[in-house]
Amino acid sequence: MHSAQKKNADDAATKSVNRELEAKTRALAGWKGYTTNLVGQPAEFVIDAYHQLWRIERSFRMSKHDLQARPIYRHTRESIEAHLTIVFAALAVSHWIENRTGWSIKKFVRTARRYRTVTIQAGRQILTAVEPVPDDLAQALIKINAPTGAH
Repeated sequence: MHSAQKKNADDAATKSVNRELEAKTRALAGWKGYTTNLVGQPAEFVIDAYHQLWRIERSFRMSKHDLQARPIYRHTRESIEAHLTIVFAALAVSHWIENRTGWSIKKFVRTARRYRTVTIQAGRQILTAVEPVPDDLAQALIKINAPTGAH
């Protein structure tokens, strides 16, 4: 083996740990840094602004996934505005349900979608089939239907 090949083989087989970097990383574990150009604001203001941003971003992730708000394939301004209006209305209703029930919208949708009422007309007779809802969903629906301030 040539000396250059032997050196490359030795380098590939040798591993080392950067102990200084490891110590620095351990010392900073659990710390959160914020970058901002708001130099005149107190730290609490900056941190709160980032928390609000996180909530907004979470809402948009939720709306895209849970509300199935997919990319807009519309070409006219009117169609785009109508689509966004529906998405934002669904987002507002979702937040209202979360606030009233204490459930995430994901949990509410997954739980509630299994329960439906079906009305069947057979001749002159109308039959209604209702599957009873579990107690936790019944309580959530009571909270949703309660007058404002009563939850």
